[in-house]
Amino acid sequence: PDRIEAGTFLVAAAITKGDVVLEDVSPEHLELAINKLRSIGAIVKVGNDEIRVIGRDVIRPADIATLPYPGFPTDLQTQFMTILAIAEGTSIITENIFENRFMFVAELNRMGSDIKTEGRHAIIRGVSGLSGAPVNAPDLRGGAALVVAALVAEGVTEIADIYHIDRGYHNFEQKLRAVGASIERVSDTDRSNRLKIVR
Repeated sequence: PDRIEAGTFLVAAAITKGDVVLEDVSPEHLELAINKLRSIGAIVKVGNDEIRVIGRDVIRPADIATLPYPGFPTDLQTQFMTILAIAEGTSIITENIFENRFMFVAELNRMGSDIKTEGRHAIIRGVSGLSGAPVNAPDLRGGAALVVAALVAEGVTEIADIYHIDRGYHNFEQKLRAVGASIERVSDTDRSNRLKIVR
């Protein structure tokens, strides 16, 4: 996987309290993401070309500011916002690279998160859990973050407009199913597809 796909799976493992080994990855390309996962409570073990993540019961809050490479990647900001949405405390994410990177916040809030945006900042007040809901993927990374949220949301989540996700994640649902997720692609009569995640 590329570093953003790999980072997405690292966050998915941590948020679900899983124990997952990613192979054929370059840990040095994900150093800041790995450090941030450790700071919020995950156990992360690094090998030459693999990363193991073990999620913990308690997720601690953290502040993140995106920066150009080698800084914290803007393309992992939404995934980290999702895990911080269920942290025990308040986190702040500052988006320094792109505008409109918070479009998915309204969708995540439909699932029960408590996130407010103010310009380049998102204030994330951790909640005890998320609930399944019908949501729309507004873009590639926001869509991936909604999938990550759905993995821990109680009930059924259906994500529409998943063509955004398909642009950046090859066989996403198959990879998640391989590590135990209940996820399937559902076709609508108008030939658009949705992802259905049940927990």
